[in-house]
Amino acid sequence: MPTSLAAGPPTMPVESETDAARNGDGQLNAQRDAPVGGQAVLEGVMMRGVSNWAVAVRKPTVEQLREPHRSPEEAALGEIEVSAFELTSALRRHRALRLPILRGIVALGGSLAIGFRALEVSANAQLPPEEGSDLTGVGADGNGDGDGDGAAGEPQEIPRGVWAGTIVVAVAFAIVLFFLIPVGLTSLIKGQLHSSVLFWVIEGVIRTAIFLGYMVLLSRIRDLRRVFEYHGAEHKTISCFEAGLPLTPVNAQRFSRLHPRCGTSFLLVVMIVAIFVFAPIGLPAWYWLVLTRILGVPLIAGISFELIKFAGRNRRRGWVRAIMWPGLKLQLLTTREPDLDQLAVAIAALDAVLERETPGELAAADLVGVEVVA
Repeated sequence: MPTSLAAGPPTMPVESETDAARNGDGQLNAQRDAPVGGQAVLEGVMMRGVSNWAVAVRKPTVEQLREPHRSPEEAALGEIEVSAFELTSALRRHRALRLPILRGIVALGGSLAIGFRALEVSANAQLPPEEGSDLTGVGADGNGDGDGDGAAGEPQEIPRGVWAGTIVVAVAFAIVLFFLIPVGLTSLIKGQLHSSVLFWVIEGVIRTAIFLGYMVLLSRIRDLRRVFEYHGAEHKTISCFEAGLPLTPVNAQRFSRLHPRCGTSFLLVVMIVAIFVFAPIGLPAWYWLVLTRILGVPLIAGISFELIKFAGRNRRRGWVRAIMWPGLKLQLLTTREPDLDQLAVAIAALDAVLERETPGELAAADLVGVEVVA
């Protein structure tokens, strides 16, 4: 159930700043990994741990809801509302699903489900009460509310069918844009290539170029700026926790908005891994090319997930940092520097998770198969 922001959350034990190192910009980077992750949502942040996840959003005030048009900044002046949920992972219930690559596929499927649910929660939080209800409890006659009990109207919710359709369209769009269009374009010159190696190299270059162009386009959409700011707040908060410092907006602000386990970095790894996964297929008929691109998506995602988690656990190694560098720089497009109010929202979400579990004290059996992308 939604709750207001509470004080006194537990954090990881406070250690020295040896758990954090300064980068070239003077900001801090955590030097260890923790089983927590998250996602930016509408005017808020979702955080997840091993067995719980939570969404914290800024609720618009009554005055703001009266306005037919309000800026994102004005919509972010309300109180922080936190909704917490239990996380039951199939990886913890079924040992067979913990095998490398397979665990990544299962974990990513679960992450997508939680991500869309978190977006639904945040979107519903921005809606006014149902049409016809009165925000102040005063009815149309000025003598009381419409139903006579002085209560505000029930909040609106986006129908579940709409969200289901959104998920289907989003997944289909991603497969078409990043897998089917590249192979389709490359197939137009298939007869002139006479080489399967050249075919998959060109297809990979086209796929990566489309992905980078898509990221640049998203970064230029003004309405997404606040989402990117909350994305930065999510990263800073997780890094602050991983470094073992108390979770305060001021502490979190000191950390970099870039994180080695970011989903943006993960998607870039997917684009590169796809080149090598499709290479052995050669140059079959066009319909086999299309089918393999669709069926190969889970395998590519599983391999990429293992790589991004390995990078997160070994971030101190110089060669790992060199490999991670392109993905980190790509996050400059999908994150923005958050303000202290946005960091407070991200911290509220992580606090709600930490109130229910302590990742630093979990037994090894609790962490088997647990993979979380920041």
